[in-house]
Amino acid sequence: MALPTLRIIGFIIGIFLITLAVSMAVPMATLVIFERTGDMPSFLWSSLITFIAGLALVVQGRPEHVHLRPRDMYLLTVCSWLVVCVFAALPFLLTQHISYTDAFFESMSGITATGATVLSGLDSMSPGILMWRSMLHWLGGIGFIAMAVAILPLLRIGGMRLFQTESSDRSEKVMPRSHMVAKSIVGVYVGFSIFGSLAFWWAGMSPFDAINHAMSAISTGGFSTSDQSLAKWDIPAVHWVAVVVMIMGSLPFTLYVATLRGNRKALIRDQQVQGLLGMLVVTWLVLGTWYWYSTNLHWLDALRHVALNVTSVVTTTGFALGDYSLWGNFSLM
Repeated sequence: MALPTLRIIGFIIGIFLITLAVSMAVPMATLVIFERTGDMPSFLWSSLITFIAGLALVVQGRPEHVHLRPRDMYLLTVCSWLVVCVFAALPFLLTQHISYTDAFFESMSGITATGATVLSGLDSMSPGILMWRSMLHWLGGIGFIAMAVAILPLLRIGGMRLFQTESSDRSEKVMPRSHMVAKSIVGVYVGFSIFGSLAFWWAGMSPFDAINHAMSAISTGGFSTSDQSLAKWDIPAVHWVAVVVMIMGSLPFTLYVATLRGNRKALIRDQQVQGLLGMLVVTWLVLGTWYWYSTNLHWLDALRHVALNVTSVVTTTGFALGDYSLWGNFSLM
């Protein structure tokens, strides 16, 4: 691979690392608000190390007249995930005193919105770390990809190759459109995150828990601020809000953009959206009736339990409301 290609890949990754370093200001502000500044030095060092690493990649500048081939874009994507997770693990390493392997696992699970965790005792954990876990979900859910789509056209690189929305159009004129699409996607993502935070707060969560769960739900990640996940909040409104936000986060964001741009039926007429929603409703009704029949719960309560768990599984979010393996063989099948 040519050296200029490696330089431009390093330059873009450097921008990602600087963004990651700046993002650590949010958990640091959280520590100040909750007066739990004991972890502040760990976040400061993590941010400083990440910023210096990113600056070292950016300061060399970007080479002119570099054309990234599709395989270079794949390399950029893979390297971005790996390098970002390497540095995103630092706060876990320095605050939780766990092995770097566990810290890297946690950051990779966060950035990829997988939701598996090696941490326990979340109910009493540092609010800075809880916020950082949720932010990794939020950034990884769409943030870095959308940022790449927005940045690459400015570098005269076809950004939509990372996030293709018009695969039939390979001309250079896609570059300004990709930049506009990226801005719209980020706008929708931020708007949904704010809506989710306010909805969870209205439903009965504290503002801190509401923000964390909104970021986790809209990214379909699944990190929670409690070891019990959503079972900690025995509030029906919280569970239904989680269902709605998970579904919102699982639908194609390009269709939201198309809807906002005037194509009012872009979302409801899409076959994959219709298929997903239809499958969810049918499954809710079938399993909800089964769960109601096999327990003493009211039918609406049974439906709520089923709706949250099924939606969490189908959207790969990972929230839980009780152990659905105890529902019987029919539900397991």
